[in-house]
Amino acid sequence: MKKIFFSIFVYLLISSSLYSQDLTSKMDAKQFLSEEGDTLNYRIFVPKEADSTGTYPVVLFLHGAGERGSDNTAQLTHGVWRFVEDSVQQNHPSIVIAPQAPKGQYWGEAEWREESTKLKEQPAKPLVLVMNLMEQIQDEYKVDASRIYITGLSMGGFGTWNLIARYPEKFAAAAPVCGGGDVTKAHRIAHLPIWNFHGALDKVVPPQLSRDMIAAIRYAGGHPGYSEYPDVGHDSWVQAYREPFLVDWLFSHKKTVN
Repeated sequence: MKKIFFSIFVYLLISSSLYSQDLTSKMDAKQFLSEEGDTLNYRIFVPKEADSTGTYPVVLFLHGAGERGSDNTAQLTHGVWRFVEDSVQQNHPSIVIAPQAPKGQYWGEAEWREESTKLKEQPAKPLVLVMNLMEQIQDEYKVDASRIYITGLSMGGFGTWNLIARYPEKFAAAAPVCGGGDVTKAHRIAHLPIWNFHGALDKVVPPQLSRDMIAAIRYAGGHPGYSEYPDVGHDSWVQAYREPFLVDWLFSHKKTVN
């Protein structure tokens, strides 16, 4: 049995490495510079036809704590591969953005793994830079403002909940993975299509955080989806981003733009 688990572990490591290597050639490395002089590394995938035809939806992907840094590559390790693979882009051509939080910084508040996940008055600097980057992307590319989607895992799952609570009218749908949010802000996102994922055996981020968010949104009148994997720990993103209906579900949603 140990050999089986070791083989699976090695396979996942090799697969992640291969995905990351492949994505470095698919997603351009860039750096956003704010008016205040702050920088944010990010990777971006843009369909080849984006310069000439139509408008395109955007997928914003927020990585986990282990992928923070300054190499502008680590954020490609998990999850984001799903949205740039050829089969997905053929059916759902879209712009995919994967920013990288600096080492020691968070997408959300510093106490993101504590029981209290209440939003502070001001968002963390990396999140401010992400939203500034999104504005620049909309100015620079032909973006369909009615179809901006967000997803993220672990720390990025917290960041996803954080951003949709702060900017509930910005996104058309959200898919947070093994994160948690502020249940007191559930009423702000009750209208938003959400599909949340978590592992029941997660010892890093308690699944109760996801359960509480889903319950709060339902209490506020929303209809979020929730998938909890019974035999999975913290790496629930492995199954979440392989969900056969996730991509079609995400891109099926469109919001009204004023």
